[in-house]
Amino acid sequence: MKTIKLVTLLAIFIGFSSCSSNDDSPTVLQVESETVSNLYAPQEGGQGQPISGAFTKFDFSTGTTTTSATEWDIAFRGTDIIINGGTSSGATDEPERTGNGAAYLATGTFAGIATVDTSLLEQDSVNGYVLSNWYTYSGPPTHAIYPTAGKILVIRTRDGRYAKVEILSYYQDGEPNADYTDYRYYTFNYVYQPNEGVTTFE
Repeated sequence: MKTIKLVTLLAIFIGFSSCSSNDDSPTVLQVESETVSNLYAPQEGGQGQPISGAFTKFDFSTGTTTTSATEWDIAFRGTDIIINGGTSSGATDEPERTGNGAAYLATGTFAGIATVDTSLLEQDSVNGYVLSNWYTYSGPPTHAIYPTAGKILVIRTRDGRYAKVEILSYYQDGEPNADYTDYRYYTFNYVYQPNEGVTTFE
């Protein structure tokens, strides 16, 4: 009888230990892939006048714009794109950077950028924005802005996750109107890796 009780207790203990071990395993979150359409990023000034105005801030963890002073990863104003990391360039109305964000421009296709090269990550500074060369300017007469083909934004978020962004258009609904006045509307694809420290997008 004692032997049976001992075996039963041992089986219960092993089962409990096994469950406890499984419960302690970290939850692996699914990689997120989304498209953002017509994110408006207005500015004041320009064309020789001082530029100002609030940046439109975006948070990859929620997949939405935000007005939070701290919980944002990337922000847009006109053609300027900044990250929540590093220091201000000194431009008017830049939000305070409270995170540890960094970024670089990768060359390739959106699908082809499968991992983050952490050695390339840089932060914004007084010398300028890391992501300043994402577009091509056509010049007169249209003064059009087009995303440079093969340029993918790779971003370390404020809290150590990673995202990649493919900007599709700078114009409302994806195409400029006849006089190119429907600008400063970003449409982009992004993939967000929600697992901290994981540098792949699969």
